[in-house]
Amino acid sequence: MFGAIDWSVLAVYWCLSIFIGLYAARSNRSFKDYMLGGGSMPWIPVGISLIATSVSATTLLGVPADVFDVDMTLIMTNAGSFLSVLVVGWIFIPRIRKSGAQSAYEILEKSFSRSVRRVAAVFYAMHLVLRTGILLFAPSLVLAPILQIPIWTAILISSVAAILYTWYGGFKAVVWTDVMQFLVFFGGGIFALFVLVNGIGGFGELVALADESGKSNWFSGALDPSNARTLLSAGIVYAVLEIAIRGCDQQFVQRYLSCKDVKAANRSSVLSMVLGLVVSLLFYWLGAALFVYYKVKNASSLPENIGVNDVFPYFIVNGLPRGLTGLLVAAIFAAAMSSISSAIHALGNTTEKDILCKTAGQESMLRTKMWIVLWGVCGTFAAFVAASQVGSLLKNALFFTGLFTGPLLALFLLSFFAPYLRSFSVLIGVVCGMLSLFLFNDIPFIKYSPPLGKVFSWPWNPLISCTVSVWLALCVDFVVPRKVVNKVA
Repeated sequence: MFGAIDWSVLAVYWCLSIFIGLYAARSNRSFKDYMLGGGSMPWIPVGISLIATSVSATTLLGVPADVFDVDMTLIMTNAGSFLSVLVVGWIFIPRIRKSGAQSAYEILEKSFSRSVRRVAAVFYAMHLVLRTGILLFAPSLVLAPILQIPIWTAILISSVAAILYTWYGGFKAVVWTDVMQFLVFFGGGIFALFVLVNGIGGFGELVALADESGKSNWFSGALDPSNARTLLSAGIVYAVLEIAIRGCDQQFVQRYLSCKDVKAANRSSVLSMVLGLVVSLLFYWLGAALFVYYKVKNASSLPENIGVNDVFPYFIVNGLPRGLTGLLVAAIFAAAMSSISSAIHALGNTTEKDILCKTAGQESMLRTKMWIVLWGVCGTFAAFVAASQVGSLLKNALFFTGLFTGPLLALFLLSFFAPYLRSFSVLIGVVCGMLSLFLFNDIPFIKYSPPLGKVFSWPWNPLISCTVSVWLALCVDFVVPRKVVNKVA
């Protein structure tokens, strides 16, 4: 059970998050300070913040569950992360920094028009608020029974704290709380693995038994695009999704712009990739250790009919000593709060700079604070809506991710390599790119059977929508005479 010591650990963590936000606010004297940390943030905390933003509570809980259920083959996504860091560091970061932009989508106006910039910002806002709802709701499914509180209360605990320190402390608060939150969930994972390894009989015993059980399988060279657990899908094709996120997501671009130069921004990106690999190894082995602990060594028993997603939470409550249970619950909160704070801060900047297209100033900072609160409320509401839906949260989240990230990547690629295109052609291309996914995917909350539903697995969605967007934009611009559609001013 969750005891007094555990509540104390959780309370200390929550208070530290608020304190960091208050402390960071002291140096916010301008809009640039509030949104970009003054443009001179150290690259090490920025790199840690990048990985803390990427690793959500669903990762902390979902990765061990996936290994417990299948194996480690999805660890091959780290190969995609490596490829994406090379591409983003070579193509995206230098161009974004050189453009003088203060937001991710400002560069699209420089290449095409303000309307393209606004459309991209709206796409991003829709994607991120939906994602925020999922990232708040999913861990609350675990936290509610552990803490014996309603799901809506668990959602509010995470969202209210994150909104408070983000609103008050700005970008510096987000980065430095990300650093603390990363240490909390990484440290919590290490302690949990240590307890499991001791119960199994040592790490060598864990490795041997995990190998015998097939849980340490991490590679598949099959070429079947319908299988997500292959090097082709999870490694190479997945890199497109990573490029879209690392190169076009305001949360990432904001951090690149907060560093003093291109070299520092690239260092932060590489550091986040390395830390991402370390985190993956930790939580993949945690999943293997849970399987060996419960199913092979029978060191303890599980309740009958327990789902794979509930095994790790069950161990947190029943397998850890008091205090460590509180630390692991704090780790889940840490991942959830890191996700929402980065999201609403990025959305505040995107709304002010890219949708409203306001110039920086003191009034702009006040309006951005207002937008941060409003987006936090929207994300919380999205979590409540997710709680009322029936269906696979992961499947729905993956659909919306592919729906928006592929076309956003296409917009950036076209702005870099084909800035001569008309806005009309670009917008037609990205809309058709989004619609192309309906050929391959179910539509959430609608009864619909896609004609090519079993051809491609989920990592292919961004590649499909990006490719269709780029080619149709080029074709439309070539076919439609310029005297018919003038370039939008």
